Formats: sequence, structure tokens, C-alpha cells
Amino acid sequence: MTDPSATHDAAVTDRAILTESAYKTEQDLAARQSLYQWQTPSYDLPGLVAEHLRDVRGTVVDVGCGNGMFIKRLVQERPDLRLLGLDVSLGILDGVPRPVAVADAARLPLATGSVDAALALHMLYHVEDIPAAVAELDRVVTGGLLIASTNSERDKVELDRLWERAAGDVLGVDKGPSRISLSARFSLEKAPGLLGAAFPKVEIVELPGTISVATTEPVIAHMNSYRAWADQHEVPFEATIDRAREIVTEHISRQGSFEITCLGGILICPR
Repeated sequence: MTDPSATHDAAVTDRAILTESAYKTEQDLAARQSLYQWQTPSYDLPGLVAEHLRDVRGTVVDVGCGNGMFIKRLVQERPDLRLLGLDVSLGILDGVPRPVAVADAARLPLATGSVDAALALHMLYHVEDIPAAVAELDRVVTGGLLIASTNSERDKVELDRLWERAAGDVLGVDKGPSRISLSARFSLEKAPGLLGAAFPKVEIVELPGTISVATTEPVIAHMNSYRAWADQHEVPFEATIDRAREIVTEHISRQGSFEITCLGGILICPR
């Protein structure tokens, strides 16, 4: 019998899915990022990262930099820093300020102790060997600072329930299969233990909030951004998305908005 958790992990870390679909461009990542504009309280995550780097001088590497949201902010606020963006996907690096390079987080092309701070923001759950990646981050920031981020296992439970209801309606059952969770392998609950294997101090900054939207599309765009993993959803993806759109539209017409509870966090790891 196939282990569902093993199948999930393989899908989330599959290099072909990550580079050729999920992060081939910034489209799906941007859809997930954009949902937070409706969150209260509002967090300026790039600003928070910049604040924690206030005492850092020299070189900062953003491992798994994606579309460069954090590098773009640091270019503006910290022109004194030497910035390097690394990502496993060449395509998503198109709009990221140079220098950038394609690299695996578990085999960083950097000398030991060569950077003064490293960022690993909402990306370690995509690494097949998380302990190896943590060890690499420890190796390159010897004497420096690591800032990581991820979401809690309790993050966006309303979207989990929405998917299960929509999938169940499509399949004709009470409750459909769970949607894939990107952060489950490196959740806010698991991250301190994984990081603590290499970093002696891990400070957690929780960022709770509520997203409230008065239109359907931001919710559906977020759910649709998981299209790269459609084959792992165990349910017709398009039909489930269509049913979810109907459910959210009906909910907003009755309640005036659709609310999603969020819990993410930043992990500060000084050396």
C-alpha cells in the first residue's frame, strides 16, 4: 500500500514539478502572495526581514529567492549589502535583481563562512533533504545569521475545509481528500527542531491574522495556484476548483465576505 505522506512529500519536492510547472514563472507564487493584501493585521514581511538584518554588513544570500520579493526590497533599503539570489528554477529568476544563480539548497555553491546572513523564506519544505539544507545554511553563515519562514499546521484551515467539501461534492461523498499542503514538511511547529539541529538559538516570531475577502476570485486564484500538483489531489482538479468557486460565491452572498485564518512566522537563528 502506498504511504500517502510519502507520496505528498515526493510531490512537494519533485524537481521537475518545481522547475517546469510550479515555479517555472512567478504566476502561481504571486497568486499565493497576493492573497495577503486582504489580511488584518497587515504584515510587511520584507520590511520585517530587513529590520532583522539591520546589524548585518557584507553579503546576504537569499536561498530559494523565488520572484525576488525580498531581494527587491533589500536593494532599495540596504544598498550597502552584497546580495545574491539562488533558486532551483531558472525561469522564476527572470525578474530578480542580479546577481542570481540556479542552485540546490542542499548543495550551495558557496564557500564555508562566506556570507554574513542567509534567508530561507517559505522554501525549505520544498527541499528533499531538509537536514542537509539546514547543515549547508549553517556551513555558509558560520558566525552570521539565518532567517527562515514558514506557515503553521493551523494556517488557512478554511481553505482545507473548502477543498474537502468541493472535492466531496465532485466525488459524491461527504468529504473529499485533503488538498496538498506545501508547508507540512517544514511547518512552524516542526521548524524549530529542524533548525535547532544546527543553530543553537531559534527565535520564533508568529504572525497571526485573518484574511477577509468580499469577492471570490482571490480565494480561487490561491487555490488554482496549486495546479502544478493537480495529479496528487486524487480528484478532478478543474471540477473541484469550479465547485469551490460556487461555494465561496454563495458564502459571500450570504455573509458578505469569506474569512481565512492565517498563522505564519519568521524564525531568527543567530550564530
